[in-house]
Amino acid sequence: HPVTLSALAGQPVVLAFFPAAFSSVCTAQLCTFRDSMARLNEAKARVFGISVDTFFTLNAYREAQGLNFPLLSDFNKEVIAAYGCYNPDMIGLRGVAKRAMFVIDGAGIVRHAEVLEDARNEPNYDRVFEVLASL
Repeated sequence: HPVTLSALAGQPVVLAFFPAAFSSVCTAQLCTFRDSMARLNEAKARVFGISVDTFFTLNAYREAQGLNFPLLSDFNKEVIAAYGCYNPDMIGLRGVAKRAMFVIDGAGIVRHAEVLEDARNEPNYDRVFEVLASL
């Protein structure tokens, strides 16, 4: 079922875009959030991982990694386009998400945006936690 930011009004939201389930850097990125859930819960933040993988793949990936937050499928590539995270070509994979982090406050205002051009890099997690702590 669709998830909308308007339904989450009043609480901070972290959107973690990632190129592909089961890849090494994506796993490191999402497991960092899995292992940081206590800090995220303190900030009352809702975390969502987003990729263009099918929801079948994402469900298997979430289970395999023991992730404790939802993974959303942007199979139609509408959300990655809207957030400026559309990667036309990553090592031959066309139309996947760039690795990116967004922190959105309870009023729906983007307070932090980091879109990485190189998918081998991980986002600045400390900055994400700093912004959440300031909300």
